[in-house]
Amino acid sequence: MRKGLFIGINNYHYVSSLNGCNNDAMAMASVLKTNANGDPNFKNVVLTSAEDCLSREKIENQIRELFSGDCNVALLYFAGHGAYDQDADEGMLLPQDYKTGKDGIRISDILNWASKATKIKNKVLILDCCQAGSAGEVRALRSETSMVGEGMTILTACKKEEPAMEGANHGVFTGLLLQALHGGAANILGKITPGSLYSFVDNALDAWEQRPVFKTNVSQFISLREVSPLIPKEILRKLPDWFAEAESVFALDPSYEPTESNFNPAHGEVFAQLQKCNRHSLVEPVDAEHMYYAALHSSGCRLTALGAYYRELALKGHF
Repeated sequence: MRKGLFIGINNYHYVSSLNGCNNDAMAMASVLKTNANGDPNFKNVVLTSAEDCLSREKIENQIRELFSGDCNVALLYFAGHGAYDQDADEGMLLPQDYKTGKDGIRISDILNWASKATKIKNKVLILDCCQAGSAGEVRALRSETSMVGEGMTILTACKKEEPAMEGANHGVFTGLLLQALHGGAANILGKITPGSLYSFVDNALDAWEQRPVFKTNVSQFISLREVSPLIPKEILRKLPDWFAEAESVFALDPSYEPTESNFNPAHGEVFAQLQKCNRHSLVEPVDAEHMYYAALHSSGCRLTALGAYYRELALKGHF
């Protein structure tokens, strides 16, 4: 079972309001609710300031509820104001009724609740708020020592000394996350992991913009969402058949090319599948610029480093 808690706060009682946080929470919950094929993914609770009064007490109770029980993945998403308390050396999420420092929800407390949830295998925190990058540092020590518990992954919009920017409809960070979750961060198998989410966002933001932060303590990345594979699994499973060794060359000749007089339909079917692998950088032609010329000149094709990786996965029966 997977469960998610999505919190968005636009309207604050005592500090400035925000514009896109409600939209951010609803959009993130919507995309993670199902995989691209419609299969159920996360069972979600969505809290926004448009529908609820999100006091500190209410938010803390909901977060404690999230990190209780037994499940495979528990995901917390927060969009709203964040702050860093210099006196306490503490990062905080600001509830709707925030007025002074004591009213903030300490990120270290959230991590503590999550760490104590030993029956939950994977805990994921995604924070789109200012100064959230302090998450995972030891309290009262100005160091980079991690307090990220086992099975924990943290992804934040920015470093602890930076603001998280808002765009037209979404926060800049969340807007990129949504693109990534709709397929931009998918691997060949169509899986989107926390690591690929971070890589997508990190590459999209330049050195002068907010810098996302990624911290994790896991032995294996989970998939947060799945989209259609770039190459069907049945084709990937054939890689060990076509390439007996990772360094093997698959011999081609004009019978593989449909425009040639001695075209062999069976060869043409294999060639079409190899060309699909070529388009996604798993296979490359030998001594030719394109697969077409490799066939015409009776050359061949070989695996790229990425192709060799997926050949190994196929041998191990990972898909």
